[in-house]
Amino acid sequence: MTNIKDPLISEADKNPFIQFDKWFKEHIISESRTPNSVSLGTASLDGRVSLRTVLLKEYNESGFVFYTNYKSKKSIQLMSNHKAALLFYWPESGRQIRIEGITERISDKESESYFKTRPRESQLSAWASEQSSVIPHREYLEKRYQLYKNKFLNKPVKKPPYWGGFRLIPGWVEFWQNGELRLHDRLTYTKRKNIWVIDRLAP
Repeated sequence: MTNIKDPLISEADKNPFIQFDKWFKEHIISESRTPNSVSLGTASLDGRVSLRTVLLKEYNESGFVFYTNYKSKKSIQLMSNHKAALLFYWPESGRQIRIEGITERISDKESESYFKTRPRESQLSAWASEQSSVIPHREYLEKRYQLYKNKFLNKPVKKPPYWGGFRLIPGWVEFWQNGELRLHDRLTYTKRKNIWVIDRLAP
């Protein structure tokens, strides 16, 4: 049973999204290097796990959003197995946040809106890169980039139909703070019947 006198719990917000926002913004203010860099764990239906780094682009109480090529390995796994996990690690503050939940594709309208804000070079790269596919050499990739650079010369770059975002909807979140003598602080939020239950875990 949770000890309500525990200062770690009593000082934490009851809403994990608000607690995340607090920690995330502290790292933005501190000019942390790429604070939105996050490890994304996915798995195939037969249990083969994959891990890579992506960039968090949006978050609110609906979930955490990142963008990718829908033909990539991560996308193929997410579309067959919606369960996934995120890990933020900020060594300069000794903090990390783990998030587990299910994913969904965001709407094309949302993806279109974000795509328009990307640097033009990134927009062109989305067309040029057949993400996760085998290519013969770098020159092949550079030629594809030049091909689309010419195609969209003097006009806006449209979003590729195979590019867009995923939203991870959390069911479990852990806030981890490095502690002395390896007695780290771990606070978890578990969603049960639409209520977030807070617990402290042993390090």
